[in-house]
Amino acid sequence: MAVNDNGVLAIAKSGPVALVTLNRPEVLNALNFELRQKLREAVTSINADAAIRVAIIKGAGSGFCSGADLSQGVGQSVCDELETQYKPLLMDIALSDKLWMASMHGTAAGIGGSLAMACDLAVMAENANIYLAFAAIGLIPDGGATWHLLKAMGHKRALQTIIEGRKIPASQCLEFGLVNRLASPSSVHEAALRWAHELARGAPLAQAAAKRALRHIGRMRLQDAITLEAKLQQKLVETEDHSNGVEAFLAKRKPEFKGR
Repeated sequence: MAVNDNGVLAIAKSGPVALVTLNRPEVLNALNFELRQKLREAVTSINADAAIRVAIIKGAGSGFCSGADLSQGVGQSVCDELETQYKPLLMDIALSDKLWMASMHGTAAGIGGSLAMACDLAVMAENANIYLAFAAIGLIPDGGATWHLLKAMGHKRALQTIIEGRKIPASQCLEFGLVNRLASPSSVHEAALRWAHELARGAPLAQAAAKRALRHIGRMRLQDAITLEAKLQQKLVETEDHSNGVEAFLAKRKPEFKGR
């Protein structure tokens, strides 16, 4: 596995899977300006790499990400910071045609939890948690966290989680659908990598279409959702992947999808 390590962030590639490691373990991978910039550059690069189908984000050391680096202070321009630095990064993940997966051990705190929830899929260590401690410093969760919590938990439980600033243990993250799978602390990253390789054998155009549909359908009426599905399906029917998939299905063999 080739690794590109630039200090605060490392990128490794294993065939069609990219592994992005937040690498500030001495501060639990807190997001300072440099790490935010490097992470966005990595996301942009991976999104443009036709050879990559699934990307994983994980943290080095004992946790996923402790959130924003508060040692840099919270300035009066926090709105601009969220809009111009965090939002583009999170939306590049959410709107990517790639599948992005969080591999979570230890704690995903603050906007580190938002980063994990922005990913399409997540594998979480059984002793890990999402910790939204904003209430302790007189703030609310940001980076889309309130949106994700409302979708997952409903109004009452989301509000309770936010105003109490409590940790959401792995078992509840799985129950609420904030993560897909749990694994032992010693095997969580291996489990994520193994699942990523399994998914990378799927049809990338169909996966991208499914992701796109789910991002939009939650705001639609049923009849509009059916229309969107029909339009996406028409494009997929015309692809080589669909033809190859049908041939493989009829021949009772596994398809090899090319993303065309």
